[in-house]
Amino acid sequence: MKRLVSLAALATASVIATASAQSLPDSFVTGPVLEDFGPAAQVESDLVIPDDIELKLSFDIAEAGEPGTVNRRFVTVARFINMHAAAGVPVDQIKPAIVVHGPAAASIMKAPEGETNPTAPLIAALIKQDVPIYLCGQTLAARGIDREDLLPGVQVALSAMTAHAILASQGYTINPF
Repeated sequence: MKRLVSLAALATASVIATASAQSLPDSFVTGPVLEDFGPAAQVESDLVIPDDIELKLSFDIAEAGEPGTVNRRFVTVARFINMHAAAGVPVDQIKPAIVVHGPAAASIMKAPEGETNPTAPLIAALIKQDVPIYLCGQTLAARGIDREDLLPGVQVALSAMTAHAILASQGYTINPF
């Protein structure tokens, strides 16, 4: 069976990520892996996905996102997983990794008592899918973040640059969106 994916779908991911799920056309659905996150559309594509492909992308996330909303950059990772699984790529061949630094650190931290982190449920879902999430250790130090303040499963790297270099040596490419 041929598996196809659209370059147009990938190219529009950053545009779609800025839109709320409510404003997307009905053709954008969540799942099949992350049922509550990452809406994507099925597309009949001319670019064939090889059966033995291993999709190893590292996502560099530095943007904090809009206050009170799920950080759209993490939604992009969920979309990446869902759209490729829906296109027939086995889930064990879809291997995103996330490197967080700068203001985006707030998205992977526990909320202060009485508040909520709207991105926390998505972070938990990604970690449950074995998506590694690395916080830049330099960001941790510069912002005075304690490890105990990080959401469960978030790991610390020496730096974002180090994390990307190590991931690249493991066959990951940096996602340009």
